[in-house]
Amino acid sequence: MAGNDKSRVILLTGAAGGLGTVMTLALLKAGHAVAAADRDNAALEKLSAASSSYGERFLPLTADVADIAQCDALTAKTIAHFGRIEGVINNAGIGPSSLRPDAEKHHPSIEELTPEIWDRFFAINLRPALVLMRAVLAPMRKQKWGRIINNTTSYRTMLRVLPYGATKSAFESLSAVWAAELAGSGITVNVLVPGGPTDTAFVADAAGWKREQMLRPQIMGQPASWLMSDAADSFTGRRITAAEWDITLDADEAAKRASRPIGWLELADQTAWWPKSQ
Repeated sequence: MAGNDKSRVILLTGAAGGLGTVMTLALLKAGHAVAAADRDNAALEKLSAASSSYGERFLPLTADVADIAQCDALTAKTIAHFGRIEGVINNAGIGPSSLRPDAEKHHPSIEELTPEIWDRFFAINLRPALVLMRAVLAPMRKQKWGRIINNTTSYRTMLRVLPYGATKSAFESLSAVWAAELAGSGITVNVLVPGGPTDTAFVADAAGWKREQMLRPQIMGQPASWLMSDAADSFTGRRITAAEWDITLDADEAAKRASRPIGWLELADQTAWWPKSQ
């Protein structure tokens, strides 16, 4: 594979959506290779056209990550094409607007959310990360280097919008546990979120928000690129809010100011008792 000696091979899911496109192009511009996975073939073709100047460093992969077999095959296809895999960005997901256009504004009720809807949200928003981690962990452990970046959501959404918020709360927890388990292995696990409603097709017009007031998807590019760099080797277990990334600062300082630990550490003080070994 052509590229500089700092070039990494990254598998990115939901690559042809608004945030995925921004991160894909930013990573390619930074010199990395990207296996871009998305179930929307038409959108993936547009991304392929936008990435044409990057040649062999871009690999489009049509796949529905809700299908376990298709999701599991992504790692093998990436390695078969590039010879290795060093990073995974779990960005694929569905939001409230996938239920009905105004669901962002009028949240789905308990009665509305059937078991089938719950299963679908978890199958797309959470399970693919589990499948991909199991597939990439062995090669990452062997090379003693790896990057996992998970797109969860803002805490406000986690606590107010079902079933989307519940899937992302679980994803936040999973990210914290993985980061702790893999500490010292050379494999980092971090969360990267925009920081609020973002102007992409993920949010339907019926949500009623003015698009000019929403966050710009472009804010995801620089944090994603930095997290894949060697400068981020010791940065793990952190949640970066892209909207707080100050482009006028040195990237290391910007990451420090725009991040906090994954999870809800403020709740730790409410634990009455916990075994010392834990």
